[in-house]
Amino acid sequence: MHCELVIPGLFSAPAEARLPSLELLLARGRARSGESQPLERWLAEAFGLEDEPIAAGALTALAGNRDPGEERWVRADPVHLRLMRDRLILVPAAAFGVSREEAEALCETLNEHFAGRLDILPVQPQRWSARLQMELEVSASSPFDMAGRELQVPLPGDALLNEAQMVLHEHPVNEAREARGEPAVNSLWLWGAGCVPPKTQSRWQSVAADDPLAVGLARVAGARQRGLPASAAAWLERLPQDGRHLVVLDELRVEPEKAEMLERGWFTPLLGALRAGRIGMVTVHVPDSPDGASFETIRGDLRRFWRRPKALGHYA
Repeated sequence: MHCELVIPGLFSAPAEARLPSLELLLARGRARSGESQPLERWLAEAFGLEDEPIAAGALTALAGNRDPGEERWVRADPVHLRLMRDRLILVPAAAFGVSREEAEALCETLNEHFAGRLDILPVQPQRWSARLQMELEVSASSPFDMAGRELQVPLPGDALLNEAQMVLHEHPVNEAREARGEPAVNSLWLWGAGCVPPKTQSRWQSVAADDPLAVGLARVAGARQRGLPASAAAWLERLPQDGRHLVVLDELRVEPEKAEMLERGWFTPLLGALRAGRIGMVTVHVPDSPDGASFETIRGDLRRFWRRPKALGHYA
């Protein structure tokens, strides 16, 4: 069995974090370089959509059990825009948290306002998809890719965003959030417009992910897909003895401090399964690293004792 992990943000883990199991897998395996790119582009290319725009909105709707048909959809993710002196900075909702109830209440009000132009579906509290009923300029980049960067004004879809910002400004959900000292959902980030691709290709028999883009791509390709299990042990319990399987671990993009949690829940059990022969190969992809690094490790590689483990900062 070949287990593959794609882990954007891996090398952004705190400098003091030591992850012995992962460090051993990286040191003993065979490193390959590629192009540095965000997770969304890596997924699209991995599923055979190298030259096409990422229809993230439509694929997210599909992952949310909505039939997107042949209509155009767009991701309309909730974000917080923060003005810092003379700079406008984007904060993805994943970095500050939005509950299911908050997302549904915000989307209900937005849908009433934009009736006939935009129909927003809160597939996940922090990831929304919208059916487009109008022409609209959108970004090619996800909010994760834009997080912390200075935004250029006007924003893509600026006229519509101005309306959305006014609707959100006085919404009871945001009033309650601000009263608690939490960032308001004060805007949307529009990206990934398009229709569901007619087909995709998958080199994996199964895909485990919470990211709805990965789930949607897997569904179009006909690969088995499931939500992200709590740990590698739970994941391995349900896998067959052979085949190639992908896990998308994307928490570190906004919460790099979770690296040690992934060490306990994923890297240590997978190293143990490799040593025991339960799996034949572990591959770790870090698509947004400076050199788009991947590391392939088989059981025999673990005997390469002269390859000493290094802290993750060595690869950054």
